[in-house]
Order: sequence, then C-alpha cells, then structure tokens
Amino acid sequence: MKTRSDIARSASHALKSARAAGLLHRPALVGFDGFIDAIIHVVDQRTAMHADAYARLATIEAFAVRCGSAADKSTNMELVVKEERFGGNGPLMAGAIGQLSLPVTYIGAVGREGAPTQLHPIFGEFAKRCQRVVCVAPPAHTDALEFTDGKLMLGKPANIQSVTWDAIKQHVGLDELKRIVGDAALIGIVNWVMMGGVESIWNGLCDDVLANLPKHPTGHPGVRRRIFIDLCDPAKRTDADIASAMKTLARMNTFTPVTLGLNLAESERIAQVIGADAFGNGWSMNTLGAAVEHAAKAIRDRLKIECVVIHPREGAAAADASGASAWFEGPFITTPKLSTGAGDHFNGGFSFAQTLGLPLEECLAVGCGVSGAYVRDAASPTLERLAEFLADLPGPEGR
Repeated sequence: MKTRSDIARSASHALKSARAAGLLHRPALVGFDGFIDAIIHVVDQRTAMHADAYARLATIEAFAVRCGSAADKSTNMELVVKEERFGGNGPLMAGAIGQLSLPVTYIGAVGREGAPTQLHPIFGEFAKRCQRVVCVAPPAHTDALEFTDGKLMLGKPANIQSVTWDAIKQHVGLDELKRIVGDAALIGIVNWVMMGGVESIWNGLCDDVLANLPKHPTGHPGVRRRIFIDLCDPAKRTDADIASAMKTLARMNTFTPVTLGLNLAESERIAQVIGADAFGNGWSMNTLGAAVEHAAKAIRDRLKIECVVIHPREGAAAADASGASAWFEGPFITTPKLSTGAGDHFNGGFSFAQTLGLPLEECLAVGCGVSGAYVRDAASPTLERLAEFLADLPGPEGR
C-alpha cells in the first residue's frame, strides 16, 4: 500500500513528466463570477493609534462572543483592511490553473464600473496568468474576515447577477463560445450559490454547445473533456433549489463528465437533500479519511455523475465512476499566511491533475499541494513550486 509520501512524490514526478512531454497545452475555460476581496482583521484591542498597533480577534468563536455580548446593547468593531486583491471563486480557480501553466480563457465579472467590457485594474495580475480574459460585468465585493480557525466571507453580489447565458452569448457570440468550449479540455463553473444566472449557463452549455460537440477537445483526441463544478456553500439555498441543481448536473454529465467539488459542510447538506447515506449510522466511529471517502462514494453513486471530491481542512477524498476512491491527508497548517481562496486553489489543482490524466489519489495530492503551498506562501504556486512541495511532503506524522 502506498504511503502519503509515495503518492505525493509520484504526483510530483508526473507533473514534471507532463511538462517534459508537452501536455500543458490543454486549454481550460473558467467562469463566470468576479469579486474584489478585502482581506480584513477584526480588532480586539488597540495598543496605540498607528495602523498596526492592535491585537486581533484571533478566532471565529471569539468574534461570535464579542457579537453576542452586544445583544440588547450595541458595539463598535474596528475592521483593518490588510489588503485588497482580486477574488471570486472563478478568478481564484483560474488564476491557480494559469499559474500552473495551462492556457486559460476566463469569462466573467472582472470589468470596470461603467465600462464592464474593460478589465478592472485590480485583475491586471490575474489577467497575466490567463491566455485570454473576456469581461462581461463589473466585479462584486467581499469583506473576508480572517481568523486562525477559518474565515467569514461577507459578500455583496449585486454586480454578478447580470451574468447569464444570454449575456455571455451577447458579449462573446455563440459561434465563439462553441470554439472556446470545443478547444477546452477543462471547463470550470463555480459560485452557483451567489449567481442566479449559473443554472442558465449550465443549461445553455448543454443545449447550445455541448450537445453538438465531439467528446474530445479540438486537437486532443485522446483527452476527455471535463467539467468541474463548485456550488460554493449552498447553506442559504433551499432544498428545492439544490435538488434542481443536482438534476441539472446529472443531465450535464450525459454530455461531458462532471466533477462536483464540495467542502465537508456542503457534502453534508447535499447528502441530506438527495437522500444519500453519506453520514449515516456509525460514520463518526471511522477515521475522518474513511468517513469522507465513504461520503464521496455515496454522493457520487446517488447523483450518477463522474466524480465527487470532498475537501475538509485536513485533507481530501474522492470517488469516481470507475469505482475508484481515495483519501489523501493534506499538509494542514494551523497558522496560514492567507486562507481566503484555499478551496478554490484546491479545485484548481485537482481539476488540473484530472486534465493531465493522473490517478485519483494523485489528483487529490495535487489539489492538497496547490492549496497547501498557497496558504503558506500567500501566493499561487508555479508548477515548479508545486512539484517541489509535493516531493518534500513528509508522512502525516511529520506534517
């Protein structure tokens, strides 16, 4: 049986071999949101009035206690904006893939206010990672309150509600969309939760594009085109909404293999809605890895899609239509330099590895590696950095 280190080193070798063999020319299409993320600390106590003279509220629990203590009173909380950076699930995933050297076309809400087809300057660095960026709307905004045990994402998504299938066809043209999708080995579609137009995009791709395309991307006859979907925290959506979305994904899978990416909370909600016995009796008696791997299999079996991958903070598990399943314990760190975007980077790494045809356990290693390097460096890893990170990954006891 392979150890975690064996899998990680094998994945590292596969990435280097893929570059040497010229396999990094398989195009990707990602969309369709866009956010400006303000990375924020919440002040606990000030020691002086200059910018950095404060102690932050370190945990979400401490923040919740502070909020709770204001009930029937009021309070004033100071937010320190550490930086503003490009964000949105789509740009973060696309940026991760582009940094790994796949040619990426991005379509989404990354334009200027008042001139939505012109790139917003905060996305300038992101655009350098992409082969092409098509702006269709101005970005939305998120206040990302970061804590040592997680983050609270306070989204203001009004701007991205204009991104629909009809709007994309108007900006890009159906014939050009057919060409872009036809060339793509990977299609990433994210943020169904906050974007009312995503289901129209799913259905439009099925009806207007995928139904009439060959199964393989142009120029890559031996490669399976894949679609990666991330719902992005469906807690606020109704059970009926989720059930409808799952039926659409199953339909999409009849045209192109679909991978659904979930975090642990999302997987529990999806399992409950679709009636999958993912977290039934006795699951809590298993190790986390065994429990999450079982959940991935149960949800995939119920949905009848190609692959389900679940990524809690401690690692990731996946199951696919071949019957394969695996768990990979991730390189968890208690003090990340940056946590906002970690899940999107996992998605980018996992789907990138799928596009290269790596085995499922190595896809998990690459996803965890991209996310692990990102939270340590506060930057998307290059292929060289990722290969080095995986090659040096110790066993779980040495993490």
